Amino acid sequence: MIVSASYRTDIPAFYAKWFLARLDEGRAQAVNPYGGQRYDVPLSGPAVDGFVFWTRNIAPFRPALERLAGLDAPFAVQFTVTGYPRPLERSVADSAAAVNQIRWLADRFGARSAVWRYDPILITDLTPIDFHQDTFARLAAALAGAVDEVTVSFATVYRKTARNLDAAGRRHGFTWRDADHDEKRALLAKLAAISADHRMRLTLCTQPSLVGPEAAPAACIDAARLSDIAGRPIAAKRKGNRPGCLCAESRDIGAYDTCPHGCAYCYAVQSRDKAVKAHSTHDSKAPVLEIR
Repeated sequence: MIVSASYRTDIPAFYAKWFLARLDEGRAQAVNPYGGQRYDVPLSGPAVDGFVFWTRNIAPFRPALERLAGLDAPFAVQFTVTGYPRPLERSVADSAAAVNQIRWLADRFGARSAVWRYDPILITDLTPIDFHQDTFARLAAALAGAVDEVTVSFATVYRKTARNLDAAGRRHGFTWRDADHDEKRALLAKLAAISADHRMRLTLCTQPSLVGPEAAPAACIDAARLSDIAGRPIAAKRKGNRPGCLCAESRDIGAYDTCPHGCAYCYAVQSRDKAVKAHSTHDSKAPVLEIR
């Protein structure tokens, strides 16, 4: 079994102490976000094949990574760096610091240890098409040699996402839109060419209508990558979350509404105030991350 930590929240940035406590106990609990049922997830022993971490700031999590390396537990990091302006990304690590963290991961654990995520691609007055091409090129040059894959996706705007984007737009004076299909394909072609120039493979997360020569479908929970890192085969059946998802089966230990980064486009948080309260009141010794 592969443990995902977590596409519901940023555990490395905000919950390192909680994760280390769970690692000490050898298990965590998670809550089904749709039915509310709790279930145990082992974090050690033969049942655990490896870990995939999702983050925008790995610095607080370095002790946990060193601990896992000492336990010979393979892990990969899905690391998001977009370089968006603060009205869209209120409190994430700045892109220079994030690039340095990814380079540290590569130096310490190998170039297969991290995947750069440039997602979601959001078209706004602050981030028009040209912004993405220029920013992606700058970041790709800075990350050359530290990663071999970059995963992209265009923003999927759910009802709560639209509400939060509209509110941020009113506060900061910008508008947003969903680019049309041809615009997306054209931008993907440009990003793919930039990626190839820097010896990176461009993959596309769960948007099958855009898959083509420019971008192959992504497997963000990637058993093959974990196998390479571990130096042994890791068998995991494919069990995607959405159409076009090639992820291997995993168990996620995070919780929605617990990430206080405050990104205006976030699908996992209804409001930053709620997430800040969840973070400030969580019990690092509790078996589960939950809202109080």
